[in-house]
Amino acid sequence: MTQVLDGEGRRVAVTVIEAGPCVVVQRKTAARDGYDAVQLGFGRRSARRTGKAQAGHLKRAGVESCARIREVAPAGDASPEAGQTVDVTVFEGVTHVDVTGISKGRGFQGVVKRHNMRGGPKTHGGHSVRRVGSIGQCSYPARVAKGQRMPGHMGRVRVTQQNLQVVGIRGEDNLLLVKGAVAGPSGGMVMVRRARKKR
Repeated sequence: MTQVLDGEGRRVAVTVIEAGPCVVVQRKTAARDGYDAVQLGFGRRSARRTGKAQAGHLKRAGVESCARIREVAPAGDASPEAGQTVDVTVFEGVTHVDVTGISKGRGFQGVVKRHNMRGGPKTHGGHSVRRVGSIGQCSYPARVAKGQRMPGHMGRVRVTQQNLQVVGIRGEDNLLLVKGAVAGPSGGMVMVRRARKKR
């Protein structure tokens, strides 16, 4: 993350995303594959770390090894074919995007950190400071209700930040600047799509 100045001189916190270049690995059609999609590859991976099945799939498209392969819906009739390159310029004219990533893993956490519970009293002999407290009733229903908030694994889940405003596009560096934060660590992989809930 960094900050930039908007047109009125105000500082705006932005996340810089390297959006491309992505190479088209395969163009799927409804006639041949049953649905329409564009398969994109991003990043580099050494040939010895690429499986034979994926290496043959990439070779058929005339593409070198890719670190990640994802499918996206085609954008109209002018969708790219296999071997072509897609860069950040596809977001020109787009005001808002949805960014999907894997959040940072926090390990096993208690309810205070995981669910923002306030905990018990810290004075007058209170011994339940950061514990769960009551988790249900007594003899009826004699079980813990489903969905009860408890300690457990926190983080490392798929998170989609919706309607992030596009602050700027730097085509020469394939950089996309979006307002606010996105899920995941610095250098993590994310999927950027045009916002579904914004016209």
